[in-house]
Amino acid sequence: MSLGIEYSVVFAYIMALGLLFLLGWILFIPIKIFLKFLFNTIIGGILLYILNVFGSFVGIGIALNPVTAIVAGLLGIPGIILMLLLKHILL
Repeated sequence: MSLGIEYSVVFAYIMALGLLFLLGWILFIPIKIFLKFLFNTIIGGILLYILNVFGSFVGIGIALNPVTAIVAGLLGIPGIILMLLLKHILL
């Protein structure tokens, strides 16, 4: 009993599903990277603000300018720690 479907049509459907899966996977990776960058930016900004507010009581602080904002945004918590260490070593 034949269904009337050729093997080339089945193969074309399988290839189309595979390409659709691959395209979805390729588009999902940049979204993941963007969300990680956004999360690091938010955490870095909040931590930089908290450090400047509460650090002023003990004399610890980082000047808020575009460079420190970019470092805090890109690196997050490790960026804040790096800037504190650099400030301590250089000053």
